[in-house]
Amino acid sequence: MKKVKIWTGTLFGAGLLPAAPGTWGSFFTLPLIYLASWLHPGIGLIVFLILTILLSLWSAPENVKQFGEDPSQFVMDESAGQTVVFLTAGFHYTITEDLILLLGGFLLFRIFDVLKPLGIKTLEKLSGKYGILADDLLAGLYALISLELLLLFI
Repeated sequence: MKKVKIWTGTLFGAGLLPAAPGTWGSFFTLPLIYLASWLHPGIGLIVFLILTILLSLWSAPENVKQFGEDPSQFVMDESAGQTVVFLTAGFHYTITEDLILLLGGFLLFRIFDVLKPLGIKTLEKLSGKYGILADDLLAGLYALISLELLLLFI
């Protein structure tokens, strides 16, 4: 079970890639987000978000044991945060528009996740698996708001 939790927490090895594991984790989550939305436009992303949150909380302790406190290799929390960004996105299922939307949401999430403004850094300091996850969920929420504002003005 230990290896399953490590494999899950690293998003099937994405977090083990060299340089910027959080970015890789977020990037490899994008097709899963799109697939969830396409399979069930009504609740697909909500179900996927709940799944990533549960998998994050389930696998985080084992990843902390393996890699240390709030390990960069653990990217399931990035998957959850990246999913939040697209909860209200409304994909059109046309490749050009949706790729632009996915790229925009990805970049906004990475900016908030890396810079950690507006209380994100504070949440990161919470102890244990909830602190590991909470900052990414808030970064996702800020990225969602920013994406919606951009879409409103474009």
